[in-house]
Amino acid sequence: MERYPEWPNLPAMMLTLSRRWPERPMLRAWRDGAWQGIDWGTFGRMAASVARGLAAAGVGPGERVLIASENRPEYVIAETALMAIRAIPVPAYVTNTAEDHAHLLRDSGARTAIVSTAALAARMAQAARLAGGLDLLVSMAPHAEPGLRVIKWRALAGDPRPPDDVAQAAEGISREAIACLIYTSGTGGAPKGVMLPHRAILSNCRGAFELVRPLDLRDETYLSFLPLSHSYEHTVGQYFLPSIGTEIVYGRGLEHLAADMLAVRPTIMTVVPRVLDVIRARILAQAARQPAWRRALFERAIAAGEQRAEGSPTVLDRALHPLFERLVRRTVLARFGGRLRAAMSGGARLEPQTGRFFTGLGLAVMQGYGQTEAGPVITANPPDGIRIETVGRPLEGVALRIADDGEVLVRGDLVMLGYWNQAAATAEALRDGWLHTGDIGALDADGYLRITDRKKDMIVLSGGENVSPARVEGMLMAEPEIFQAVVAGDGRPSLSALLVPADGVDDRAAALAVSRVNQRLSVTERIRRHAVVPAFTVENGLLTPTQKIRRAQVLRTHAEGLARLQA
Repeated sequence: MERYPEWPNLPAMMLTLSRRWPERPMLRAWRDGAWQGIDWGTFGRMAASVARGLAAAGVGPGERVLIASENRPEYVIAETALMAIRAIPVPAYVTNTAEDHAHLLRDSGARTAIVSTAALAARMAQAARLAGGLDLLVSMAPHAEPGLRVIKWRALAGDPRPPDDVAQAAEGISREAIACLIYTSGTGGAPKGVMLPHRAILSNCRGAFELVRPLDLRDETYLSFLPLSHSYEHTVGQYFLPSIGTEIVYGRGLEHLAADMLAVRPTIMTVVPRVLDVIRARILAQAARQPAWRRALFERAIAAGEQRAEGSPTVLDRALHPLFERLVRRTVLARFGGRLRAAMSGGARLEPQTGRFFTGLGLAVMQGYGQTEAGPVITANPPDGIRIETVGRPLEGVALRIADDGEVLVRGDLVMLGYWNQAAATAEALRDGWLHTGDIGALDADGYLRITDRKKDMIVLSGGENVSPARVEGMLMAEPEIFQAVVAGDGRPSLSALLVPADGVDDRAAALAVSRVNQRLSVTERIRRHAVVPAFTVENGLLTPTQKIRRAQVLRTHAEGLARLQA
């Protein structure tokens, strides 16, 4: 693993490991009613076969190729193959509409696409008609799309020869070359294509390896359920964890997450905070239905776990630790399969209340921070030094400083080359060698970073007070009764909130949750009025595929209702 600085590029790393660990389990997925896996040797042969087939089909160096597929072994095989022939993968969310895919095709100039299902093939064909056509469609499903040149995945992946020739050719790819073109989630407008070089993802891998060294990861099992088209899962689940020998098991989707955790029994996971919020709410709801003595034991166990994590348990709590472990923590952590050692949280702000809850259960929640433009991981909490109210310290090799206006600036190998065909946006983001993240933060005396808000999202009330909507929204959504929340009030005397209650929660219970949160907020941060609205979803355009709320779009959609609240 110490070879990260020596790997010339990602396909060279992956293909070399396939020859080093030919019989080691690598990837597993649900197929034909059972979990079926492939080893590293099979992966290497298939990646080389697909690389040769794509090159023979006319895919050349520098060509952009869209990949629209759920998480599955063919995804990493396709990306490795494309990178090995110097083509540029363009990950696309399976939830994209035809118009979304058309934007990626037009913006990237891609003329080839790889899809996993017949439904995605049909949607990609529609996108191609909107964007001016496709030269080639590779389909993993036994499906023909009229009007398009289609090659079946099976025809590409069947060459049994070893990967030596493809691996040798890949050795010459520069670390500075574009590895992939990953589009931002579009929370602040049209998605922009981020040009990530090989060095950026390799830098993240090296930093992540040093970060998790205290965990002594060996023979781990990782459940991958966040979309591989997102830079977070793309780097951590597709390159870093496989590179240390972790077996990757692809989940069947969020709707099957609870069942998959019980079946796979992962030892490590990456999560977005919303998943932890939902699991916490369900655990609390179940605890509330228990007899009084069980509820009291549960609450004491959580409090004792928090104190233990902070190094200050009471004498009584130390004595009761075995009881807490047997009757509370093991029972609750069995929901995750019973073997989970650590969860890496990223993609959005983790409410400290939620983090402390899982810490109290003995689960290391390693909150981190990053963005697509930086590989994407910039900082993270080490497992042996978690400060849950922060996003941790910079990874090894990352330089970070706070500008005079509070903006977080980043420099190092992890930083992107720029935005695809957007010189002005690139010049704005990359200045004097530093990536300007657009996030506001502060460093403590030990180098731990706190993110307070997005620079452009900061609310300025009519009295001149600055309020962080992310902080208030996070506190609201940590309440079991509130599923989603967006806070507004720019230029107004006070804050208002749009709330989506949790399932089965009425307006009165949601209002009580707001009152509880208001008691912990300063006067200027308190919610004066609120309205209950329908859920923010990917389908209605108010949620990104990675479960981040599109604040600006929510505010536009509910402008009339907010105007009435703030009148």
